[in-house]
Amino acid sequence: MTRQPAVAGQFYPSDKKTLLDDISSMMTGNPEKIDAIGVVSPHAGYVYSGPVAAEVFSGIEPAPVYVILSPNHTGSGERFAVSGQDWHTPLGTLRSEQGLIRELCANTGLASVDENAHLYEHSVEVQLPFIQAVSPEARIVPVTISHAGKEEIKEFASALADSVSGHGEKVIIVASSDMTHYESRESASIKDGKAIEKILALDPEGLMETVGSESISMCGYLPVALMLMYAKRMGAKNASLVKYTDSGEATGDTSQVVGYAGIVVY
Repeated sequence: MTRQPAVAGQFYPSDKKTLLDDISSMMTGNPEKIDAIGVVSPHAGYVYSGPVAAEVFSGIEPAPVYVILSPNHTGSGERFAVSGQDWHTPLGTLRSEQGLIRELCANTGLASVDENAHLYEHSVEVQLPFIQAVSPEARIVPVTISHAGKEEIKEFASALADSVSGHGEKVIIVASSDMTHYESRESASIKDGKAIEKILALDPEGLMETVGSESISMCGYLPVALMLMYAKRMGAKNASLVKYTDSGEATGDTSQVVGYAGIVVY
């Protein structure tokens, strides 16, 4: 079976030509591309966060396989829910990477193949057209994470690293996350700056502690922490902030913004 788009026509255009034109207009075409291990990419409507995501994906070397780690906004399904379906977007269909899915599920009991968690979840879906724009033949492993403790995140990251190491192809981990939700631009930028500082320091434990202690409403902090733990196991030494902005740039309202950060880990 194929997972059909849930938010095409809402978060991004449902028409293929319009979608391609929109993505093309946002892509920077940076010729100096980073060989990324993982990235942080936002998942709001393209009018708000699209330019950040576009700059992330246009600035990295493409890969044949992408693992997309996302938060679970709907509350449905298993805590670590892996989709084994192919996914359709207006740009075509991305095949699931069945070999890596089997390896991941074999390497940790935390991973469960569960399509219910993905049925209406947008935070994987909105990444896919950007992936298709830079890697038209890419295969994917979508994973939603609803809640987990630090040790479980570590276990899953270790299992993912072992699975990828034995896979034999380049894999990029996409941590799908927006930053602070519905606070003033001043407040959001301060809080997000503290979270971004931990990400750039490749400090997943520090990120999780900071999100809690500073009450940062960063919806995908668990996927980001997991990606960082994985990246460190895979030899990551650096992280770069590609772009930070907020929804006020599109709406003109800076009293209640959502923050968006694009980060590359390598």
